[in-house]
Amino acid sequence: MSQIIALTNQKGGVGKSTSAVNLAASLAALDRRILLVDLDPQGHASMGSGIDKYALEKSVLDVLLGETSASDAIVRGLPVKYDVLPGNGDLTAAEVELLDSDQRQSRLSLALQTVADDYDVVLIDCPPSLNMLTVNALTAANGVLIPLQCEFYALEGLSALLDTVEQIKQSVNPDLAVSGILRTMYDKRTSLTREVDKQLRDFFGDALLKTTIPRNVKVAEAPSHGLPVTQYARFSRGSQAYRVLAKEMIRRLSL
Repeated sequence: MSQIIALTNQKGGVGKSTSAVNLAASLAALDRRILLVDLDPQGHASMGSGIDKYALEKSVLDVLLGETSASDAIVRGLPVKYDVLPGNGDLTAAEVELLDSDQRQSRLSLALQTVADDYDVVLIDCPPSLNMLTVNALTAANGVLIPLQCEFYALEGLSALLDTVEQIKQSVNPDLAVSGILRTMYDKRTSLTREVDKQLRDFFGDALLKTTIPRNVKVAEAPSHGLPVTQYARFSRGSQAYRVLAKEMIRRLSL
């Protein structure tokens, strides 16, 4: 049975899409069959995987609206070695389109059921907000991976997200659990990072992943080349960190 992991944080700029792309690539490099679902209207996960988001004939929006199957919309055979269910700015219409739809919270879950067995892991890159798209992701997932920066507002936003996860768990998805909290753009030299890091350890304990993703220019450059950093600059500190993350997730989730 495949693991479906939603990467989410309603705060933007925390390295969510970057982590989705590079975790997908790192798991694929370890011979896991990976599907990356781009549920963010910004389409960054699609672009970072080498897909032109402006030239999509079919996207995850078409799947959510029941206009095509997940299998028909998935892009396969990419140089990144994982498959992608792409998304773009058309997803901004999803809120209105799904508002009066039957099973509007479960559209993604139902669609993924038809392809999930083809993969070991399905990673869902969520938008930076707790909207209907994120609710669809959390309804479909059995795990949540939360990327965050060690900064002043990190804990406040995290509390709101965990409340939403608990609500989804209580109402529609009892199997949902936090798979881990990932510290990104990590710089242990700063006192703020060390202070927030201690708060996270004290409050979340084992939910906090051991792996940290450092600030690294190669990680920032890679998306402009349509590649994960693990392929763009495989020996960089950022690439090495995502490879370590993949191994930790494999152990944690028994993949």
